[in-house]
Amino acid sequence: MNSEVFPYLPNSSSRIKNRMLKEIGFGDISELYKDIPEKARLKDKLNIPSSTSEYEVEQQVEKLLSKNRSISEIPSFLGAGCWSHYVPAVVDAIVSRSEFATSYTPYQAETSQGILQTLFEYQSMICELTEMDYTNSSMYDWPTALGEAARMAVRITGRDEFLIPHYMDLEKVEVLRTYSEPAGIKIIQIEQNEHNGQIVLETLEKKITEDTAAVYIENPSYLGFYEKDVEEISDLTHKKDSLLIAGVDPISLGIIRPPGDYGADIVIGEGQPLGNHMNYGGPSLGLFACSGSRLLRQMPGRIVGMTNTLDGKDEAYCLVHQTREQHIRRERATSNICTNEALCAVAAATYLALLGPEGLRNLCETIITKSHYAMKRLNEIEGIRTPLFDAQHFKEFTVNFDETGRSYKEIHDELLRKDIQGGKILSSFPELGETALYCVTETNSRQDMDALVNALNDVLR
Repeated sequence: MNSEVFPYLPNSSSRIKNRMLKEIGFGDISELYKDIPEKARLKDKLNIPSSTSEYEVEQQVEKLLSKNRSISEIPSFLGAGCWSHYVPAVVDAIVSRSEFATSYTPYQAETSQGILQTLFEYQSMICELTEMDYTNSSMYDWPTALGEAARMAVRITGRDEFLIPHYMDLEKVEVLRTYSEPAGIKIIQIEQNEHNGQIVLETLEKKITEDTAAVYIENPSYLGFYEKDVEEISDLTHKKDSLLIAGVDPISLGIIRPPGDYGADIVIGEGQPLGNHMNYGGPSLGLFACSGSRLLRQMPGRIVGMTNTLDGKDEAYCLVHQTREQHIRRERATSNICTNEALCAVAAATYLALLGPEGLRNLCETIITKSHYAMKRLNEIEGIRTPLFDAQHFKEFTVNFDETGRSYKEIHDELLRKDIQGGKILSSFPELGETALYCVTETNSRQDMDALVNALNDVLR
């Protein structure tokens, strides 16, 4: 064996690198990165410190971590895709059990009945929550679920246009474009009314053509308001044989109409609020549910099915409709999703089972009450207007600071110095002016909201 080859360790000697490059037909290692823009490439060596002891590394990491401020230390009004919700202790206890925490993909049903049954229960509850026929056992997150939904719609319809609302998270749109561009999908934005945020139906009707694969709506929207014309949007979409895709915050379904009720063909969303901590922004949990038999075989991910043992005495669970690339589908696979978020799905199943329909509704009512209290108090501050849109809101809402004569970035920074995490700066929507997206959930106390109002009064004085 070559003395320079070390099994299980990366080989970085020039001799080994050159040998590997020659083997794959490249003359220089930079050819491997030709798709990466030149300005994004690191020209110098990585600034990696020399090796130290375990104790020294631990001390350095602790020093870095101490710079973070968690929501347990300061009031936070930040949402926009990752939200603060209370996670019952029993959820953490369940997902920490070794049977779940160490489970990977349950390929071997005979040894994986526990995790398979749990994922089946997760699927059942998501179907009940969304009123859809079937769901997979999770995706990475909401943005990647959106990308997969767009590609799925194109496969089913044979069309190449995908309509999305104007008021969407820019990062989500960028992920969608990353998924869509290689498939030749054209992303077209739908106009929304500047006063109430609602999709302009006349414009939508004109934009839906024979080339429209699907219309995507979010309810509640990224900016927190409800889309009230869901029936009309559904009718316009289906009249042109296009698919309706609905993006949802699953928590809100405890009180508003489920997408299946107004004819959505595909439902996606972010499952992080269902018993998953914020965890500094991840991991998340992508929801993906469908209705109608023609969509089943085109859905990405995997589905857990329930059957019986041969003697009919016991229930049994297994993976069904596996259309991933690692399996026999290969180049005909619907998706290349590999590791999914099974443990996050276990947390979601546990959370939903604990709350039940009545508990979820009570939670929604609490969130609505608190968020409307926050809006009422904020409107008492001179120069502040909230919400910008004349519509019903759930837990997120826009707060405009134009009349204060100050930039929200300055205000935001001053709030942080007062130990309050304000809302997200909406710089991606310049037409909204000095506006931020604030979020209030059940974890925000009345004292938190009053502290925010007092701090803003001090900052704007």
